[in-house]
Amino acid sequence: MIATPVYLVPLPASPAELSGATWDSILGYYQPLAAIPLDTSSIGEWLATWSRLEELVTEAASLAMIAYTCDTADPVKEQAHLRFSAEILPKVEEQSVRLARRLVDSGLAPATLETTIKRFRTSIVLFREANVALFAELEELGAAYQRATGMMTAEWEGERRPLPRLAPFLQSPDRTVRERAFRATVEPYVTTRDELASLFDRMYALRQQVAKNAGFANYRDSIFPAKYRFDYTPDHCLRFHDAVAETVVPASRRVLAERRRRLGIDRLRPWDLAVNPYRKHPLRPYADPTDLPAVAQRIFQRVDPVLGGEFRVMMEERLLDLESRKGKAPGGYCDTLQARGRPFIFMNASGVMDDVNTLLHEAGHAFHAFAAHAQPLIWQRHPGSESAELASMSMELLAGRFLARPDGYLSELDARRAQLEHLEDVLSSLAHIASVDAFQHWIYVSGEGGDAEARDAAWVRIRSRFEVDIDWDGLEREQIARWYRQLHIFLYPFYYIEYGIAQLGALQVWRNSRRDPAAAVASYRRFLGLGATRPLPELYAAAGASLVFDAAPMGELVDLVEQEITRLREGLPMNREVAPR
Repeated sequence: MIATPVYLVPLPASPAELSGATWDSILGYYQPLAAIPLDTSSIGEWLATWSRLEELVTEAASLAMIAYTCDTADPVKEQAHLRFSAEILPKVEEQSVRLARRLVDSGLAPATLETTIKRFRTSIVLFREANVALFAELEELGAAYQRATGMMTAEWEGERRPLPRLAPFLQSPDRTVRERAFRATVEPYVTTRDELASLFDRMYALRQQVAKNAGFANYRDSIFPAKYRFDYTPDHCLRFHDAVAETVVPASRRVLAERRRRLGIDRLRPWDLAVNPYRKHPLRPYADPTDLPAVAQRIFQRVDPVLGGEFRVMMEERLLDLESRKGKAPGGYCDTLQARGRPFIFMNASGVMDDVNTLLHEAGHAFHAFAAHAQPLIWQRHPGSESAELASMSMELLAGRFLARPDGYLSELDARRAQLEHLEDVLSSLAHIASVDAFQHWIYVSGEGGDAEARDAAWVRIRSRFEVDIDWDGLEREQIARWYRQLHIFLYPFYYIEYGIAQLGALQVWRNSRRDPAAAVASYRRFLGLGATRPLPELYAAAGASLVFDAAPMGELVDLVEQEITRLREGLPMNREVAPR
């Protein structure tokens, strides 16, 4: 029998009670916690009360954010989201630091909160009251970016379509169709470049001011402690960039050379990167959108019955919003509803194989949320993005071996093609991650990041180090627009190197699964259950992986990927282009 938690002050019964709450009413729950005497007899209940309050407030904020991203055209939903993100949550952070300081100063924290206390100490050092209003303004600018991009559409075959709906045409065997789809997808970003650049100008200035207020020379130097990056530094990231240039870029060149050969074209243009060079027509893994989650559930059941059951719960409780539609924010995410211990998956499915990969990825986050919720306090559950992305990227690879029917989406041959595409994408994504991360380092350290023209020029220069053998002749504006499409740079600055660290960790989990699938999945699930209770290297070790920043270990994993790509390619037919070059 599970004991009912004892709370020291009355709390809302559910997040719904906070949906329309003012900050003053929410503050009324925090103030008693700042006054209750702390001693060995009260500390446990005090922590449980504070944790539950944070669960309720963050879930209320998550529900407002989910409602808005699902319908950015609704001004009421936008206002509700902004009320939480720009008004309430920055002030919650202020109160959380206040309570964290009480806990740290008391010396009464349980030993199980060691990693949490380290985070709290960092937050206390970094907190500046002057930054509360700046973070609120940044949230408003982020909502403006989501509104501008969420409303983007393109004219296609006589109707206006959301940009994700053009993804199938980017995979057309007809090169002319692909080019039209590419230009239509990018054009809204090209035409709104000045508006988006102006938004970013303001974001840049605010972020640099936030860093200055906290005593840092620039935002890059402030974000590492702010993101609790205790186990690696900016120098590690620079080493990562160099290692990608040394090991991944040559491998990508070989992959692209084979793509050119199989397509029978002289040069690769940007619209030649999504078409399948191993199949005449694009992979269409599902016809009915309802099949997307239903088949995924069967795949997860084969990976592990517990995971399959958790995904079934998400389906039954309507915790999935998968289809693309007008007014929906771009991209995909998995958010955790902390009070009820449930994840929510958001994405923009359009009938292509990437939808499957995205769902497998976000489901990895969901399984992390399910497993970590067993930790008693909210701060013990979310370990940071490096581990969160290890959960998601490992799931892509663990589930990839079950793509074939009868339980999966594809024939045996097409499942092989899908695995091949995925591994090729692993290489291209590592190069992309390095370019995005290196660009962000330049923005905040160079001294020129506030100059829109200099930013655009730097993007092209940095990108050319990692993206090779793609012909952008005559497409200079489209090449620049690529970074404006990268929402992380606008909304989640410096959230990108985590994808690279995690991808290399996931390749190690995948390597382990090729030797012993059951043991690899068991290690993976042990890692999920640890939540945020151990330092990052220990979390990776629990999953059977280690942190990789240098060329030697990265090269070993790249070699493994290339070997598997070669094996999967054997005997696959060519896919010669029929459209004009």
